[in-house]
Amino acid sequence: MRGAYLTNQLLVAMPTLADPNFAQSVTLICEHTDKGALGIVINRPLPMALGDVFDQLALPPADPKFREQPVLRGGPVQQDRGFVLHPPSAPGDRSWDSTIEVSPTLQMTTSCDILSSMARGQGPPQAVVALGYAGWDAGQLEDEIRSNAWLNVPADDSIIFTTPYDQRWQAAARLLGIDVQRLSHNAGHA
Repeated sequence: MRGAYLTNQLLVAMPTLADPNFAQSVTLICEHTDKGALGIVINRPLPMALGDVFDQLALPPADPKFREQPVLRGGPVQQDRGFVLHPPSAPGDRSWDSTIEVSPTLQMTTSCDILSSMARGQGPPQAVVALGYAGWDAGQLEDEIRSNAWLNVPADDSIIFTTPYDQRWQAAARLLGIDVQRLSHNAGHA
């Protein structure tokens, strides 16, 4: 772990993690403090597209680039709440309400104004939209890492935005030089 906090780290589920919400998942930690952590699972597409969300919110879907983009299941908490991961706006460009900086190259927005901008073709050039999030209470994530549930690695924006969903688990582990398919299912501590 980098220091005590894991903001802008990818959590790579160990092969032994059996929880159906997180088995073979990759989770971007968007915020981690002494009070807990919030993350978005980035490799679980739902059977719905962003165009469905535009329709539900009665937004005019003018930009076909986003209409067919899958919406992700961001985690088991508040699955009716939307989260958008995107690069920061260029200086002088539009910014959105309820945005937090995950890193200098990545932000998370939870307000509907970004979806409206995306529908009009005025949103960020890249975006990942997820429903729900993964949350941990104070110390819980650190305990899970110590018990070998997760590996963590600094986030790579290409995995978040361009790697195919079904390849993200292996790609994130490869950032550590690990083939997760070859890891032992027996955990240990040195």
